Amino acid sequence: MANPPNRSPRQEGNVLIIHDQIRVRNLLRRIISLEGYTVYEAINMGQAAILAASEDIEVIVSDSQLAGRDGLLSDKESGYDFSAMEIILLPPADNPEYNPATLLSLLSRALEKVRLRKKIAQLESSVDQPPDFDQIIGESSIIREAISLARKMAPTDATVWLQGETGTGKELFARAIHAASPRSLNPFITLHCSAFSKEELEWELFGCKAGTHPGITRDKKGLLEEAGKGSLLIDGIGELDIDLQTRLLRALENNEFTRPGDNRPIRINVRIFSTTQKDLAGSLLEGSFREDLFYRLNVFTISLPSLRERKMDIPLLARRFLRHFARKADLKIEGMSKDFLYHLQRYAWRGNIRELRNVIERAVIMTDSPILSEESLPRDIRTQPTDSTEILASFDLKNVERLHLQRVLNYCGGNKAEAAKLLNIGLTTLYRKINEYEALTDLHN
Repeated sequence: MANPPNRSPRQEGNVLIIHDQIRVRNLLRRIISLEGYTVYEAINMGQAAILAASEDIEVIVSDSQLAGRDGLLSDKESGYDFSAMEIILLPPADNPEYNPATLLSLLSRALEKVRLRKKIAQLESSVDQPPDFDQIIGESSIIREAISLARKMAPTDATVWLQGETGTGKELFARAIHAASPRSLNPFITLHCSAFSKEELEWELFGCKAGTHPGITRDKKGLLEEAGKGSLLIDGIGELDIDLQTRLLRALENNEFTRPGDNRPIRINVRIFSTTQKDLAGSLLEGSFREDLFYRLNVFTISLPSLRERKMDIPLLARRFLRHFARKADLKIEGMSKDFLYHLQRYAWRGNIRELRNVIERAVIMTDSPILSEESLPRDIRTQPTDSTEILASFDLKNVERLHLQRVLNYCGGNKAEAAKLLNIGLTTLYRKINEYEALTDLHN
């Protein structure tokens, strides 16, 4: 379903193509991916809804015939609403506007709108009161361990490295740590690196002097300065190129930096949180991520489990979301049926907590009953094939060992020597065990 192209440094953004003809999808993918965008494909609205629920889709390029009378996209079967994304509807193939230049121009403008919305959300989040640890839901041992570690590091100024799949709650943890720290009365600011180009990331982090770049008519403060004596979460730090990594490392080591176009050093006193979904172990080996910056940011590491690893927490999370969305919609919904919960706990949740939240919101909107039933779930969740091997796998000793190895490797940031020490086994034994599971590529950090 997903077809990420070779990335170009010129453009960034996640684009979903919806079209039932493979010839058209291939053509559009070539045009768009050559600009450097990440491209996903779907042949219908059902597939599009699944992708949109789990991936950070920013712009949709769709066959105009899929749009309703109001020009908006929706999936009647799943009830998924695409209105929060920028949508480009393709004209008929013989229309003179159907050409690459027009499409890329529309795409560029659509992504500008998306980035502006993200920037506004980022600024709004800087003035919101960060949540505390009570907002983190879960009784499984793996999430309680993460919370316990976070509470211990909260009173310090140590940098924190948060790792985990998309939608696992990395920003929620960062905000909770900030709220429990001596910096809690100062700003908490988030920089979403994937929302900006390389040049824009430099301005966002370090600011710039008026006149340094076309369109910059007054001095711009960077987020390192805006955060003051608060905290800065750099979400997706693996997106920073090597030059920006060098500048960031120097700024953190010296507690000061100089804006582009200026010669006056600016003092900073900011706590840094970092997240990434990239395989930074591979980036370190390739030299595309600085090892000294990694260790500077990685004083404490919190590995957040996927929802698949903490399925016992799904009912707790689902009930929290149910109460929230029922209150928001002013509906009286008393609970969830056993079948509803059964399907939730069997589903793979590629988008983790974020996807679960979206599904519960949809179910609340779709139901006409005081109890959420399986009929209010999307078809792909309701119609999962019953697979007894999945249940048996959770009891399989080798599978348990594989998952434990994965967690320890994640905790150590891929450092196999450190992982071997924690596991109390020799490094050779660790490599042998990894090789036993070489088909499971997520162990190769």
